[in-house]
Amino acid sequence: MAEIKLENITVAYGEKTVIDDFSLQVRDGECFTILGPSPCGKTTVLRAIAGFEKPQRGEVWIGSKLVSSKEKRVFITPEKRNVAVVFQDYAVWPHMTVAENVYYPLKKRKVPKAESKKLVKEALTQVRMDGYAQRLPYQLSGGQQQRVALARSLVASNDLILLDEPLCNLDANLREEMRFEIKRLQEETGVTIIYVSHDQDVALSIANRMAVLDPHGKIRQLGEPEDLFKNPVDSYVYRFLGLSNFIPVELVENKLYVQEETESIPFPYPLPRKLNQKTFFAACRPMNIRLSREGNLKGRVKRVIFLGNIYEYRVQLGKYEIRVQQDAFSALENGVFNEGEICALTLKDHRYYEDIEEVSS
Repeated sequence: MAEIKLENITVAYGEKTVIDDFSLQVRDGECFTILGPSPCGKTTVLRAIAGFEKPQRGEVWIGSKLVSSKEKRVFITPEKRNVAVVFQDYAVWPHMTVAENVYYPLKKRKVPKAESKKLVKEALTQVRMDGYAQRLPYQLSGGQQQRVALARSLVASNDLILLDEPLCNLDANLREEMRFEIKRLQEETGVTIIYVSHDQDVALSIANRMAVLDPHGKIRQLGEPEDLFKNPVDSYVYRFLGLSNFIPVELVENKLYVQEETESIPFPYPLPRKLNQKTFFAACRPMNIRLSREGNLKGRVKRVIFLGNIYEYRVQLGKYEIRVQQDAFSALENGVFNEGEICALTLKDHRYYEDIEEVSS
C-alpha cells in the first residue's frame, strides 16, 4: 500500500498547460476517484503518477519515495515505481492465454516460476476468473477481459493501482458489476486505488473520497462522496454530480417569483439566505420533486417517459421545462399523469445559486 502526494505539479504539452500548480494527497489504502469532464487533465494526473509524463514543475511522491522532481533532478522510470495501470481498452495480449497475460509482469520482474504460478492463481481467484486460465482473450466477454487486466494489475503491484476509465467500453450491466468488483478487491487487498472517471455513478459508488475537477483541471471540491453529493460547494459540482434543474427565480417586494415575462408565477418557498442579488436559481434534483394534483406551484405535463423502474416527466413551468422523476411503484400507486395535464410541483431539498456554470469546456 502507498500514500500518494502531488505537490504543485505542472504538466504542459508545448505551449498548452494541461495541469497547473496541482496538488493532491491520497491516503494509504483508500479508493480515491478523480472525477471531471473530458478533457480536464485527469488522465494527465494519472500519467504523471505512473511516470508516463514528466511534470515541468512540482513533485510526485509514492509512499516515502520521491519519484519525480525536475527541480531536484529526480525521475524514476515507470517500471521502477511499482505501480500498476489498467486502461480503457483492457490491453490484454491477444496471443496469450489468461494465465500468460497475468504472468507477464512477473516474468518481466524475473519472479521465480513457482512463486509466479501461485501469484497468478491467487489473482485469478480474486477476480473470479480461476476457471478461465487457459482461454484466449477472444473467448472472453468484455467484462471478463477487464477482470484479466485487473488480475494482472494485482500481481504487478500490491502498493498502487491506477485505473483510467476502465469501464467506459462496457455495457450498463457489466459496468455496474465491475464497479462492485473493483470495490470488493480494494477492500480485500487493501491496495491503494486511484480511479479516473467522468461517470459520477461510478465515482459515487466506489470511492472512499473523491475530487471533482473543473474543465481547467482545478479541484472544485474534495471529500467523501455522500458529503459532496449532499453539500456541493457550488453550482458546478451540483450539476456534475447528478441530474439537476435550475429554475430562475427573482425577489420582488420580499417575495419569490419564477422569472417570467408574460405571467406572474409565485415561488412558494422561504427566502434564501446569504444571497446578495435579486435574481438567482433554485436547484433541485428530478427525484426530489413530487408531482400531485393539488399545490401552489402549477405546471403542465409536456412529456411522459416510462423508463422501467422510473417514470420521467417533462413539466412546463412558465417558459421553463422541468425534469421530474418518480419511481414506478409510487407513480402507479398515485396515478400516472397524462401529457397535457395540469400538475402541482413540490420541491424537496432545493438550494439556491447566484449563477450556473457549464460542466464542460
